[in-house]
Amino acid sequence: MADSNYSLSEGFILMGVSDHPQLEIIFFIVILFSYLLTLLGNSTIILLSCLDARLHTPMYFFLSNLSSLDLAFTTSSVPQMLINLWGPDKTISYGGCVTQLYVFLWLGATECILLVVMAWDRYVAVCRPLHYTTVMNPRLCWLLAAIAWLGGLSNSVIQSTFTLQLPLCGHQKVDSFLCEVPAMIKLACGDTSLNEAVLNGVCTFFTAVPLSVILISYCYIARAVLKIRSVEGQRKAFNTCLSHLVVVLLFYGSAIYGYLLPAKTSSQDQGKFISLFYSVVTPMVNPLIYTLRNKEVKGALRRLLAELWILCGSPR
Repeated sequence: MADSNYSLSEGFILMGVSDHPQLEIIFFIVILFSYLLTLLGNSTIILLSCLDARLHTPMYFFLSNLSSLDLAFTTSSVPQMLINLWGPDKTISYGGCVTQLYVFLWLGATECILLVVMAWDRYVAVCRPLHYTTVMNPRLCWLLAAIAWLGGLSNSVIQSTFTLQLPLCGHQKVDSFLCEVPAMIKLACGDTSLNEAVLNGVCTFFTAVPLSVILISYCYIARAVLKIRSVEGQRKAFNTCLSHLVVVLLFYGSAIYGYLLPAKTSSQDQGKFISLFYSVVTPMVNPLIYTLRNKEVKGALRRLLAELWILCGSPR
């Protein structure tokens, strides 16, 4: 036990793709490029939502929350991935691993709740347009955002603490790119059936149930959109809702695959790449999906760039 405690105090080894060292430089370049795009895209959405008065609406309030969350989500894991991929040292300190475990799970669970809140916002906007400003008032928006962040934090505190109670018996090699619950369960040397049951139950609550609610709400939204007589109105409603729906399917699909499969029976390589997908790819494509299909965001970006051009080009 003393040897076990000593080895754990030395930290963990994040294996990543160390069994295929020829791929490390490729993964490093791809992940670095994705991370830079994530920083640029999500920072732009936050900046536009704050500076442009036309975007001071509930939809963009929640979108800026999602962008803030994605920035923190990737920053909690990607820098450590890049360090481990760049050189021979694959270690992460015990404190760093525990912090990553708590933060990553907190932000992931928060996004699960936030996407439901955003679906509710779209439902009210499309199905109850005359009552939208009354229902989605600033106080309710802040309350829903707080529920999402605090709900995710509660889940992380309970589930991460429960996972860290598992006996690791000195095992240090985490066969993943980051410290997360499924990878830590696979590291345990004792009976993990209870942990797997809790993981499946909690993840069903935070993924399968919210996804079902979102899909049901979009059935009502689709029915309401089809009743709109204006073709332009239908197109605008579909474009806005389709962007959110694509984000939902990308995030929940990868999260369900990574967390709801039995922790010790799923393919390890598949699990690693799925975790890479929802920790790196999804936060990168979220701002692209929202900006490329959203005229309001593109208009706000053009206005901001025009103001910067005038400011930089004006005589001193």
